[in-house]
Amino acid sequence: MPATSESSTTPGSPLHGVRVLDMTTTLMGPYATMMLAQLGADVIKVEPPGGDAVRRIGAGRSPGMGPIYLNANVGKRALTLDLKQAGARGALSRLLEQSDVFAHNLRPKAAAALGLDPDTVVDVNPTCIYCCFRGFDDGPYADEPAYDDVIQAVSGVAATQGRGGPPQYVATPMVDKTVGLAGAVAILAALHKRAATGSGEVLTVPMFEFMASFMLLEQQGGRVFDPPIGPSGYARTASPNRKPYTTRDGHLSVVIYTDAQWQRFFELVGSSELATDDRFKDIGARTRHIDELYGLVAEVMSRRTTADWLIALRRADIPVMPLRTVDELFDDLHLRETGFFRQVEHPSEGSLVQARFPLRFGHGLDEVPPAPRLGQHTRSVLQEIGLTDTEIAELERTGAAQPPSS
Repeated sequence: MPATSESSTTPGSPLHGVRVLDMTTTLMGPYATMMLAQLGADVIKVEPPGGDAVRRIGAGRSPGMGPIYLNANVGKRALTLDLKQAGARGALSRLLEQSDVFAHNLRPKAAAALGLDPDTVVDVNPTCIYCCFRGFDDGPYADEPAYDDVIQAVSGVAATQGRGGPPQYVATPMVDKTVGLAGAVAILAALHKRAATGSGEVLTVPMFEFMASFMLLEQQGGRVFDPPIGPSGYARTASPNRKPYTTRDGHLSVVIYTDAQWQRFFELVGSSELATDDRFKDIGARTRHIDELYGLVAEVMSRRTTADWLIALRRADIPVMPLRTVDELFDDLHLRETGFFRQVEHPSEGSLVQARFPLRFGHGLDEVPPAPRLGQHTRSVLQEIGLTDTEIAELERTGAAQPPSS
């Protein structure tokens, strides 16, 4: 287990005592390790001089402290090392010896050049959970660079989002966040296995393969069978009428799904006979005629106001919610009353508003500190792994390690 650290979590946190050495950048890996930090792990973010590029995205109060960085790195400690220098690589090796998890998103050749390939790391720490976030697993694409948009394109997401028209990217980095969550799950599973066996694990979390699997779950259609008995695709999500419905004065999301829900809806709009119509009498028939059915709903929804529909549909126990913009989330009554937003005082950035960890534990979770400044914990982490003040000063003098930015 790692040496005592200044990590703020207490023994009641689910991952208290787990040290994660985090060399991931941008969004996918940092999102995964942020989840681990909020569950109580001591996550040490190792950055090169200049820091993770995401620090510089968006407006901020201080250089290198942009909003995406602040959200994706809460609860972590920051260590700055120039791994081009032998002294920095030596410090990293000592930190690897004392870490439970090592996560990075280097391509295989780059990892090997730094001595951070699986074999080398396992030699240093046989019980470590080694987790590599990659664009592609071993194969023809293995060394290709990858970002969210690239994987949306190659995995079928963009084409499916286009619904038969021009392909479109989902307007959020869905791949990074989805695969990041998968990586966090894999790390937790490996930690559980290690607790039972004492053995470390080498994990590969590839964006392409995961998103191909993600898409095929409901989109594979008739190609599940060999030979295929029909085309791929899922008619419900492909319908151009699958979108928030326009009411007389706004928009609503309504999802009518089960036989009972459709029966209640048809009764509500004065068309109870449609419940026995051959086109709509069961889920199979409705799926085959889904575009026609959604078009019918769209026409009906336009007749009444948003407020009227909310009352009527909720009385009928039909899933319905108003449309919200991102800005409107901050005024959402439910989020406010459940304490979703937390007010944070950052030591250099001042007052912040951030979402709390969205999962709820019966005994609660500790509040984690805000995202660190570049190099904020360089000296304290190096002290924890046994370097003397003289050794740390020499690393700082040569630029192999950097103290906090001013």
